[in-house]
Amino acid sequence: MLLLLMGVLALLMRGQLAQPDEHFLDPLTYNQVFTIHGSGMIYMVMTPFAIGMGVYLVPLQIGAPGIAAPRLTLLGYWLYVLGAVMMLSGFATPNGAHADGWFSYPPMADKEHSPSIGSDLWIGGVMLATTGVIIMGWAVLWTVLRRRARGMTMLRLPVFCWSMIATCLMVIGAFPALLAALTLLAVGRADASVFASNVWNIGYQHLFWFYGHPVVYVMFFPFLAAVAEVLAVFSGRRFFGYKGTALSLLVFAAISMSVWGHHMFATGQATNDYYSLTSIALLVPAGVEYFGMVGTVLGGRLRFPVPMLFALAFIPQFLIGGLTGIMIGTPVIDYHVTDSYFIVAHLHYVLFAGSAFGLFAAVYYWFPKVTGVMLGERLGRLHFWLLVIGTNLTFLPMFALGYLGMPRRVATYATFDGFAWLNLLASIGAGVLALAMTAFTVNVLWTLRKAALGRCRPAGDNPWDAYTLEWATTSPPPRLNFAPGRPVPPVTSFAPLLDLRQREGGTPAAKEASGS
Repeated sequence: MLLLLMGVLALLMRGQLAQPDEHFLDPLTYNQVFTIHGSGMIYMVMTPFAIGMGVYLVPLQIGAPGIAAPRLTLLGYWLYVLGAVMMLSGFATPNGAHADGWFSYPPMADKEHSPSIGSDLWIGGVMLATTGVIIMGWAVLWTVLRRRARGMTMLRLPVFCWSMIATCLMVIGAFPALLAALTLLAVGRADASVFASNVWNIGYQHLFWFYGHPVVYVMFFPFLAAVAEVLAVFSGRRFFGYKGTALSLLVFAAISMSVWGHHMFATGQATNDYYSLTSIALLVPAGVEYFGMVGTVLGGRLRFPVPMLFALAFIPQFLIGGLTGIMIGTPVIDYHVTDSYFIVAHLHYVLFAGSAFGLFAAVYYWFPKVTGVMLGERLGRLHFWLLVIGTNLTFLPMFALGYLGMPRRVATYATFDGFAWLNLLASIGAGVLALAMTAFTVNVLWTLRKAALGRCRPAGDNPWDAYTLEWATTSPPPRLNFAPGRPVPPVTSFAPLLDLRQREGGTPAAKEASGS
């Protein structure tokens, strides 16, 4: 629901920017819309969904009966829900919702310049949601470290579990910095003298970006790993470079904690050479992960159901986001494109063209595990192709807009700026994205309705012939994941079900999976 709501806000923005000198939204309303869209997608959609995947899937993949500290995990979930409601309730206040961006730099966001109670609700909502995510991250990490089934050593964990370890370490290490930054902002709104000094203004940015860069990887590690699982299953082989990928995720997470200053090159208050070096160093673990994905596909016996289509599209599209990230990690380029639509394009190629495609690969792949029924194949393929077309039609023109000088966070632009036709293309692309999400929504609702009426054929426990332990139990799983009469299979590698089929002589699917 929140994902669809944030999509509606994006459509409102693209409607405003489709033509020059447009007055569909007034500037204040536009600022509120882009602020809540960005805040909602980062704080309330992608980050919680990534952690939520871990809450559901990690216990199943390690053969545990459930998540560690379930009551505490439930508390974290309700804190997140309350935070989302609090942030969105700003629209119901007299002066409207928060309007200073998802980063909310002071003094722009202090009481003098942003007096709306919606800003206070935004601070409280983000703090509650972030606290909830930290709690859930702790629970997932504790589960994977302490509740593994017999034989499930650390080097037999599925790739997805390794991604959740790296993700939760970043959540625990970086997210408290956001709580500190928002506490500073709240104090500054109560006492105007706090942000009278530039020291605290720059200090806020350091605290915020210490959170703000690792959160990008929190929003893609689980989806990257979901893509890795899907590629392996539908290539009919084990994931290539397993140990290197597991190590690269940990190295990636560690380096991510040292690059926050590249968001501050233009302030003159960051050590540019150091932060540029650490930003470019991210190429090494990222290259290992890409090598693993490509190596898995090459030489495999490929099948192309909907999850595989999203997984394959993830690879080139996310690569665009990654490579442009290295570009803006270089100060001389960053000075030219900072705060322009080039940055908007880069961010969306990471979090939409990349992570969202990984998210949908995960949804189509694990939907039968959660519900016991399969999503419709035809609507799934329609969703995929509309999403590919809409994503690139929307965000590719933004690179050109940024290079030509269009600043982000502006409600309109003049005809003589020369931005009109590129913005029109982007707005048409947003309409195609709306059609794609409509197809997905119809697919989910129609499938669930047919299942409720008993008109869906059961998917079976393992409809994909997958390799990890969540497919060894029923779909959907029983209350304690594995029924007493159906114990956890022996774990001899990170692909235990493939090992089991091969030991038993191999069904046709197993022979295909082993490459025989």
